[in-house]
Amino acid sequence: MIPHEVERFRNALKESTKQLLELQENLKKTKVTEPLYIIDVHVLLLSDKKFINRTIKYIRRLGVNAEWALRMTLDHYKQIFEGLEDVYISGRISDVQYVVQRVLRNLSGEKHETVWDVGYDGVVIVSHDLSPADTAQMKLDKIVGFATDSGGRTSHTAIVARSMELPAVVGLDNVTRFVRTGDDIIVDGTSGLVVVNPYPDMLKRYEEKKRHYDDAKDEYLKYAKLPAQTMDHYQIGIGSNIEFIEEIPSAITHGAEHIGLYRTEFLYIYRDDLPSEEDHFNNYRQVVTEKNLAWATIRTFDLGGDKFTKYQKKDKELNPQMGLRAIRFCLKEIEIFKTQLRAIWRVSALGKVKILFPMISGIEEIREAKRLMEETRRELVAEGVKIADRMDIGAMIEVPAAAVIADQLAQEVDYFSIGTNDLIQYALAIDRSNERVTYLYEPLHPAVLRLIKTIVDQAHHANIRVAMCGEMAGDPLCCLILLGMQLDELSMNHLAIPRIKRILQQSTLSESRKLLEKAMSFNNALEVRAYVQNYMNERFPDEFQKKET
Repeated sequence: MIPHEVERFRNALKESTKQLLELQENLKKTKVTEPLYIIDVHVLLLSDKKFINRTIKYIRRLGVNAEWALRMTLDHYKQIFEGLEDVYISGRISDVQYVVQRVLRNLSGEKHETVWDVGYDGVVIVSHDLSPADTAQMKLDKIVGFATDSGGRTSHTAIVARSMELPAVVGLDNVTRFVRTGDDIIVDGTSGLVVVNPYPDMLKRYEEKKRHYDDAKDEYLKYAKLPAQTMDHYQIGIGSNIEFIEEIPSAITHGAEHIGLYRTEFLYIYRDDLPSEEDHFNNYRQVVTEKNLAWATIRTFDLGGDKFTKYQKKDKELNPQMGLRAIRFCLKEIEIFKTQLRAIWRVSALGKVKILFPMISGIEEIREAKRLMEETRRELVAEGVKIADRMDIGAMIEVPAAAVIADQLAQEVDYFSIGTNDLIQYALAIDRSNERVTYLYEPLHPAVLRLIKTIVDQAHHANIRVAMCGEMAGDPLCCLILLGMQLDELSMNHLAIPRIKRILQQSTLSESRKLLEKAMSFNNALEVRAYVQNYMNERFPDEFQKKET
């Protein structure tokens, strides 16, 4: 029995891999490219030795069949992911679940994918969740939106929607309970709202909003390839934030001049073992060698020790966001850190690359990171490895302490990159994931504006450049405020780039300085937002139409 079950399991793995590769080929024939990396991940999981060996161990030691052993393996991975504070990481258990379900179907002999022909245009897909296999078998050109019970911003559904530039609302818990085939649905991706069988007047309003959006989108793309230069000739560099290399083509199309933030956390998940130097190098190479981008900023991994419990014994942290994470973890686990540093140095020989250290809070951290950078450089030179002569080193300013000592940090680095997502959260003592206090999360809070202005002023006083890579950088409402502060670069979701460029090209530095001065004269966030909102409504009436209720 046991040899037979092991053989059944191995055959199901082979068949699952074959099916996924066929699905990947189907996806390549569509206009959707971003989800291809997810198929790669699923194929890797199917060949992962620890995944395979654990399942076979259960079969042999417990005498269970392949199906039971596979479910035990899934439970093992669920325990690993369970309780992780990082939503991005914990959400990846869905990939393991997809792979396990596929193998289980092959073990049972169940029939697999056939192409879904929805029969007519204008379809909204409503589902508990969607896998790459689901979307690979859809006629995607007939779909106009998505709504799912589960998922987050890094879920497959969200990535497909961004790739196709379609509205999507994910993580609704029970939307499938309220929707039936044939229902009329409004999917408002900007507000996270799904309306089932709307009244005629609401439907009419949304149809008008969609027409306005489509017209504006075509107009915005005209500005994508133009520089972000004001009417009085002040120019800001515009970059894109990316998590996956598959986002690069769309980033370029939408006007990205460089990669202002490449998040590297993806390389550390989906696996039981740590990524090798070659894993890092092969991934970064694809970003750095893109000829249509001036440079790529690679941020060293921003993960906490709770993601590496397999490699170190530690107590569970009560507040991982303020615990041993990012640069703090890197400086504790030097070998893990140096593996990434070696790969970044190696790709520096292939194109212009900048390195960015996250969550810097003091001088000692940046100096130690620089020491390890230099140590790694010397080792590679001694090994005869070709690397660049030097590399720009940046500090991510996302902790209030770093903003306060920005003048000192500026003496240690080549540039700053302001991470407003965490900076605002820490400065205002707000947990963005807590719905009861998210209303207090305010980028235009006077304290936040003062912190940002301090950072920019101290950077320029030290003759270094300062960028912003948080969500605030791509917020049209904040655009002139940031221009008034004279940031050198803004890096954002690539879909926001054309609109930001258009606003900048129709503005002047002098007017933005006056707007900033007035905004900073108010002593509460409500007054600041009201003033800026009114100013932008009057200055750009086509850009800032008031939301309909």
